[in-house]
Amino acid sequence: MNIQKIRDNAFSMPYTCPSYPKGPYRFTNREYFIISYLTDLDALQAVVPEPLTVTIPIVRYEFIRMPDSSGFGNYTECGQVIAVVDANGVAGSYTHSMYLDDEAPIAAGREIWGFPKRLAAPKLEVCSDTLLGTLMYGPVCVARGTMGYKYERLDTAAEASVLAGTPNYLLKIIPHVDGSARICELVRFYLRDVTVTEAWSGPAALDLFQHALAPVASLPVRKILGAKHLVSNLTLGYGEVVYDYLADH
Repeated sequence: MNIQKIRDNAFSMPYTCPSYPKGPYRFTNREYFIISYLTDLDALQAVVPEPLTVTIPIVRYEFIRMPDSSGFGNYTECGQVIAVVDANGVAGSYTHSMYLDDEAPIAAGREIWGFPKRLAAPKLEVCSDTLLGTLMYGPVCVARGTMGYKYERLDTAAEASVLAGTPNYLLKIIPHVDGSARICELVRFYLRDVTVTEAWSGPAALDLFQHALAPVASLPVRKILGAKHLVSNLTLGYGEVVYDYLADH
């Protein structure tokens, strides 16, 4: 295996059997259960990286069911997304934590974009008249969200516009072989080719429980602002670096 061949073909670990194929990645019938809530401003300021800032202490807890994902298959994830403002005053979202049950999107998410993904057991299902999202870390329930199933229709076009128009930010860290940071960047990406086929709201509740290795409760729920249930088709394309923490500024 010569040097040029390695340069031409290397894109993922391991080289001889990559954990995922090259993108972009298409998601069909991707289902969101999103609960928005108020938390403590100082807790958010402690975890949101500059040059992003927090002006209002809003977190979205998202349960996402992905039954048909190119290159990744059938899986579920959940996590916390924080409302932020960039250096130009543009509102966006910063992904703070993610937990999912499939190795391929964990590897791709961390290596390509810098998604903060960890292995756990999230689930999104309909139980009688209730939409139920849960996160299990081992045998421990870490998060539980509920919403009345399909209580009130939302505008699908408006929801698609929000998904497609919102800049999303990640803190990507790749270590050097000596243990120091080789890459430390603020990354921005957008969702592309978005359509929303169903959109609903309803009464909602969210419980977060303390866990040493899945600390979702460190952003405590102070007040539920609302919830929505979406079914969508979209493409996750590649992103761009907007700030390099290791460069001289």
